[in-house]
Amino acid sequence: MTSTAHAGKATQRRVAFATVIGTTVEWYDFFIYATAAGLVFSQLFFEPAGQDIALLISFASVGLSFLFRPLGAFLAGHFGDKIGRRAMLVLTLALMGASTTLIGVLPTFETAGLWAPVLLLLLRILQGISAGGEWGGAVLMAVEHAPVDGRGRAGSYPQVGVPLGMLLASGTMALMTGVISPGEQFLEWGWRIPFLVSIVLIAVGYFVRRSVDESPVFEEINEQKAQTAVPILVLFKKHWPLVIIAALVFAGNNAAGYMTTGGFFQAYTTDPEGPVGLERTDVLIAVAFGATVWLVMTLVAGFLADKIGRKRTYQLGFIILAASLFPVFALVNSGSLVLLYVAFGLFSIGLGLTYGPQAALYSELFPASVRFSGVSISYAIGAIVGGAFAPTIAQALVQATGGTTAVAVYLLVVVAISFTAVSMIRDRSGIDLSFRNQAEQEVGALVFDKRRADAVKATQDA
Repeated sequence: MTSTAHAGKATQRRVAFATVIGTTVEWYDFFIYATAAGLVFSQLFFEPAGQDIALLISFASVGLSFLFRPLGAFLAGHFGDKIGRRAMLVLTLALMGASTTLIGVLPTFETAGLWAPVLLLLLRILQGISAGGEWGGAVLMAVEHAPVDGRGRAGSYPQVGVPLGMLLASGTMALMTGVISPGEQFLEWGWRIPFLVSIVLIAVGYFVRRSVDESPVFEEINEQKAQTAVPILVLFKKHWPLVIIAALVFAGNNAAGYMTTGGFFQAYTTDPEGPVGLERTDVLIAVAFGATVWLVMTLVAGFLADKIGRKRTYQLGFIILAASLFPVFALVNSGSLVLLYVAFGLFSIGLGLTYGPQAALYSELFPASVRFSGVSISYAIGAIVGGAFAPTIAQALVQATGGTTAVAVYLLVVVAISFTAVSMIRDRSGIDLSFRNQAEQEVGALVFDKRRADAVKATQDA
């Protein structure tokens, strides 16, 4: 089965459901850590460093995992291009679930001393390796199963796993802080429950994903025994400019998104000595509202990507995101819970529009033989450049300047870089993704690449 003869409707529905469930579980686990880092980890694991430094270290531990995403992307990309997309999805999901569950049973600094933060950081590293490998497999399963005119929409399904994961993480934390374990109980034991819950979710995700057929593009490669021996070497030898530019496209969305997913807004708005001073539960519910808007706009972006193209949808999203930055911080600093909802809702419009088209855009950039490696590594590098230490940088800017204006300027610069990067990419909506169309896929992804597919094919044949 080639990519031009796309999967049937029933298969597409199974793939859509599996990728949404899987990525939701994966990102729930990832964001539970970030939320806890903003609310309690500075007190439970890093308190001897002092309040301000402990919070910076806590946010830095969120970013630590990003440094290991490329390792996960390299491993998953290598084996995903050699043994298939589905197998890597199951492995990365299991690794994330195990790491998250173990965090839920860790001793704190009070009972284990330095071993407590060391073990916490080691498990966060494993989360980073898993996250680095999971995304590429999920989006390729969705996009490579989809019809040509529906790739944007299909690619948005695994993307909604991020806001769904954030919604689930925020909702679970809000339930713990507001109902089940309010006050000191949350610090004593309540924070552990959301981590332990992930073992149930991981079982659901595992069985769902095992039922999905392998990508038709990889089946074609496997049938022809055309796997690339070392796909990563080929990727960087022939397509390194594309990897860099694709990574920069993601940086703006990731830096902005990690103001909430990385825990900065949660910590800033709940600091009792800060200018906002809202309750934890109230803020977590507001974050969940923002995640809902993000989810809806991600799906809208997938629809727009099929109607007006991936590139134009991205450009529109970055313009809206840039225009919203200063108003969002002004609304957050008002101290009004109602205006906080408005801020998170407004912020999430641009986030969704610059995240929904990513799966289709990335999948159409890279040749079939190195596609898993290409999308995974570009995503991982973009996450490091954009989101890895965005909460830490934001917190440091607030501590240095006493306000959030510098944070808005920092995000505006990163968004401008991403807008420039996506403008350098040629929209390739509708390109045949099958392995037999490799020659056309090899060229023309960037606006300044004037090479022709027939010339490349002639060189390969020779």
